[in-house]
Amino acid sequence: MSIKKIQIPALGLTLGLAGYSIIGCGDKSDDTAGFEWPETTPEVVENYSDIVVASYEDSVTTATDLNTALAALVADPSESTLGAAKQAWLDSREPYLQTEVYRFYDGPIDNPDDGPEGLLNAWPLDEQYIDYVVGDDDAGIINSDDTIDAATLEGLNEVGGEKNIATGYHAVEFLLWGQDLSETGPGERPYTDYVRDGSGTAANQDRRGTYLNVVGTLLVDHLSGVHAQWTEGASYRTGFESDSAAAIEKMLTGMIVLSGFETGGERLQAALDAGDQEEEHSCFSDNTHRDMIQDVQGVSNVWNGTYTRTDGTTVSGPSLKDLVNEVDADLAGRLDAQIEESLSLANALQTPFDQEISPGNEGNARVQALVIGLQAQEQILFEVFDLFGLSVEIPE
Repeated sequence: MSIKKIQIPALGLTLGLAGYSIIGCGDKSDDTAGFEWPETTPEVVENYSDIVVASYEDSVTTATDLNTALAALVADPSESTLGAAKQAWLDSREPYLQTEVYRFYDGPIDNPDDGPEGLLNAWPLDEQYIDYVVGDDDAGIINSDDTIDAATLEGLNEVGGEKNIATGYHAVEFLLWGQDLSETGPGERPYTDYVRDGSGTAANQDRRGTYLNVVGTLLVDHLSGVHAQWTEGASYRTGFESDSAAAIEKMLTGMIVLSGFETGGERLQAALDAGDQEEEHSCFSDNTHRDMIQDVQGVSNVWNGTYTRTDGTTVSGPSLKDLVNEVDADLAGRLDAQIEESLSLANALQTPFDQEISPGNEGNARVQALVIGLQAQEQILFEVFDLFGLSVEIPE
């Protein structure tokens, strides 16, 4: 995904940018020329960092629990260990999805040089790149002669095409659930795909187990690396907090791009237009509705300066909402209401999501309502950029 940096227009014009429209909010040039940041701005930035590090810490913890459950499945395949591994995967997605709002500004997660996002959450995934599929029992890395270790799988990720995903959450998801061939439920991979005593249901059970253990460990390693860069005293966090205005620009950029381009466009509108379950974000597990809810929740977290941890405790402090409210209370109120509406619309999605996007289904209206809500949210966030005289990076 290429990125182009632009200045938000302040002339009320609509500019087309590779299918991505940006609407100005009126002439604010006189206001922003002499804009002075409120005294609380550094505290807002510091609280954001605290929320980031807490949510990544929860992501590491739940990914570690998942990795333990994967090892238990491989060591002793059964309905019970497979079920436990699936639940651990679902649990691990909850905090991670709330961290996606920290993307899109070349931070530790998606730094173009070494950011691991493409190894963690890349999608859509071509199943036959990893393992057998209906009609081809010999498909994938698992059924090949390729070495299965961390370096090899990282090197094979997205080789030959962006759908050739070899690692990350969705690789684990496919290895647990298998292809989703049902209109009413998730995939139904049998635990016997991992049984190695000759009674298994698919070839190369040992390689499949090795693959699952490797990608599970990689999840923990990649998340741990990102978390470490946000801890207090780490060089990235120190640099981030040293320039409050630039930090606020990054915070808003993540909110804008996740709201409109990524969640509203790439994940929702594209899936609705295609009407195909292969286009949904977590198609193997039918967990896509949670992807949408938690992405919007992540935006809400940043806006409100609050994050509820997996143990029920809360990290909170001076918020972006406080900052905007101090400068323009009306704008803060409108954005607050729209984020709440978007979260409500996301929670209104029904399961399974592939039926919501099925052509002619009444769920189409629920998906479209969320898209429209996220577009409205995006536009109000642009007004905040305009208010502060900032620039935003937009995916092309």
